[in-house]
Amino acid sequence: MNGYEEFKKDIFGLTKIDLNSYKEKQMKRRIETLISKNKIDSYKNYVALIKKDKEKFEQFVNFLTINVSEFYRNPEQWALLDKEVFPELIKKFGKNLKIWSAACSTGDEPYSLVMALSKHLPINQIKITATDIDKQVLEKARMGLYNEKSIAAVPPEFKKKYFTKIGNSYQISNEIKRQVEFKEHNLLKDPYPTGCHLIVCRNVLIYFTEEAKEEIYKKFNAALASQGILFIGSTEQIMNYKELNYQRKQSFFFQREK
Repeated sequence: MNGYEEFKKDIFGLTKIDLNSYKEKQMKRRIETLISKNKIDSYKNYVALIKKDKEKFEQFVNFLTINVSEFYRNPEQWALLDKEVFPELIKKFGKNLKIWSAACSTGDEPYSLVMALSKHLPINQIKITATDIDKQVLEKARMGLYNEKSIAAVPPEFKKKYFTKIGNSYQISNEIKRQVEFKEHNLLKDPYPTGCHLIVCRNVLIYFTEEAKEEIYKKFNAALASQGILFIGSTEQIMNYKELNYQRKQSFFFQREK
């Protein structure tokens, strides 16, 4: 299928999503699969379709974003967060922690953060800002309805306390929901918050080019308070963390130096 360069410009004009920052081969293949699924034969005609059809437009944005999500993903990392990172952050910054869950997908991660932090702070003192580029997943996150697989790693006491079974699904309680504010945010172009004590961005940047990754890690560093912590996914690594003003605390926890 020809015309990908033009298509990238059209998509940027429509969504402000810059496809140049994603690995081209992989992204192109995924998009062409979606185009064929809609029985369209060219990029140009597909752009025309998503311009006039709101549902197809939403389908495209939803398809673009990678939503593989589960609560307490990599439980051993959450154990570290619970035993070492949270106590240290509270000791250093007090009880009003500023926490950002970036590229939060369907909300599993920010809700996990509220539950994990509730062991250290009264629940009404916890505030998490959760952002994602995709409106649809943010809607799902606000709804807070999950399947059994998603919540498999949730500690049993939290499962009992904060989830209600509805059919085959599980609804998270309003008590947890209230502590999370969901917002739309594009990591590649929107301004970042500042003075964060903890930024959580896991298993998302693997889909970006090396240049885009470095840019984002730099911006995360600037968004952290001095000695704030960045928590990344177990599929990721920051090779040049020292150059980017981080100190490695634990395998997937990096502290802003100054």
